[in-house]
Parts: sequence; C-alpha cells; structure tokens
Amino acid sequence: MQVLNNFDLTDYNAYQLKAQCTVAYFPDTENDLIKIFSENTQAKKILLGGGNNIILSKAYYDEQFIIFNNCFNKVEINNTEIIAQAGATTLQINNVALENELTGFEIFYDIPSSIGGAVVMNAGTKVKEIKDILEKVRYIDLQDMQIKELLNKDIGFEYRNSFFQKHRDKVVLKAWFKLKQGNYNTIKKIMENEKNTRWDKQPRNFPNCGSVFKRPKGHYVGQMIEELGLKGFSIGGAKISEKHAGFIINYNNATGKDILDLIGFIQKKVKNVYNVDLEIEQRVI
Repeated sequence: MQVLNNFDLTDYNAYQLKAQCTVAYFPDTENDLIKIFSENTQAKKILLGGGNNIILSKAYYDEQFIIFNNCFNKVEINNTEIIAQAGATTLQINNVALENELTGFEIFYDIPSSIGGAVVMNAGTKVKEIKDILEKVRYIDLQDMQIKELLNKDIGFEYRNSFFQKHRDKVVLKAWFKLKQGNYNTIKKIMENEKNTRWDKQPRNFPNCGSVFKRPKGHYVGQMIEELGLKGFSIGGAKISEKHAGFIINYNNATGKDILDLIGFIQKKVKNVYNVDLEIEQRVI
C-alpha cells in the first residue's frame, strides 16, 4: 500500500479542480482497508474512486483520502460472471467482457466511473442501470469492522441511489455481475456506438463530471436550462456547456466554489420559472 503526504488531488478529480489533502492512501488489499479504518480512528476519512462524480469544494483537506485509482482493481471471470474490486473501472470491465465475449455491460462503456462508485450511485442511463446486471456486493461495515455481503434485492436500488449511498459507513469492496455469452464483433460494435453517441452529445473536450443534476420527473434538465438561455453562462472558471446544458465544464481554472455557485444559480432560475427543485447528482466533498 502506498501512503503519500500533502497529496495533490488535481489529477484525481474529473473537474481537475486544484486541491490537496493531508494524507492519501492507495490500498491494494482488503486488509489494507481494514488497517486504514482501524488505525487513527479520530481522523476523518474520505473515499475517492475515479473522481468522476465529485466536486472538491476546498483547496486543502485536513481529512485523509482513501483513493481507488489504479489500485484495488482486480477483475476475475467465472464463466459468464465478472467479479471486480471497487477500484476497477467501467472501461476495464468492458474490455474484459469483450475479450471473453460477454454481453450485458456495453451500455456502461465510456461512462467514466469506478465500480465502487457505479454501485453506490446506481450508475447508468435511461436504458439500463447497474442494478440490472449486479448480483451481489461485498463490503466493510465500519460499525463493527466486519466484511459482509448483500444480494441485489437487499441493496435498495433507486434512481441514482442505493443502500450504500444512504449508509456511508458501508464501504464497497467488490461486485459480482451476471452477463451472457455473446459475439465479439457485436459487442465491440455496441461499445463503439455508445462511445460515439456520448462524444457527439457531451463536452468531452473540457474537464467535467457528467450530468450535474438528477432528472426530475416529467422534465429534462438540459432542456430547461437551454430554454432559459443559460448555455454558455459562466461564473468564474465554471461554465454551462454550450454543447449540453446539463453539463458544467471547467473551462478556465475553475474552483469548487465557482462550480457550486453556478449550480446554485441554475437551481434558483429553474425553480423560479418551472417550479422544479433540481437535485445535485454529483457528490460535494
């Protein structure tokens, strides 16, 4: 396990916000994680996966960060089942599935996320979510430091929500996904189509964390923001994407405050005109 002091988090969050933390842990095993959580229990600890759905609100954190990035990312195959540690990425899973001609995960291709993060927030699209292919999850219960498992039916999945989102003292370690046997060329074509569709619609040329808000019932967030004439509106270095109004981009050295101020501005405008309360999908740290 690697432990680094005064660690620069800039390259570990998709908005590329400049920030540092007092200590960063990069665990390799479950025992590493048990050790981190068992020692120095007074110190506040923050879990960070791929950094793809978070907003770092501060420039410096006294808290200790546990980072699943290029570590704790082992992936195994068991017939048509893929077993992945929390630090594995959706891209990694897709590549393993393709190599083994397993279908069912293609919709998540090019959705940037760690597996732990994807499970916690029930990542997905309007077509499919993680809950649709997940079998079970292995996790550490910080209440008693025991390793436990939960079946899909007991995880309480909702739209961009789950048992783990509601209980931050339960840390995802590993997930089991049930796929089906498929054809290599067909799988690859679906993956490429998914990627092309996202690149056509999303501002991938600027740092961003994907959709900022959860989709409210009966409305489309991007459409409402666009109808308000807010495409391209900026606060500080944060801007509402001109390509997709549901995205905020870091176009000029934005700070976490810039992004949060812009989010608050959007929420107020949408509430005033549409009487809709927009809920942030991204996690503010």
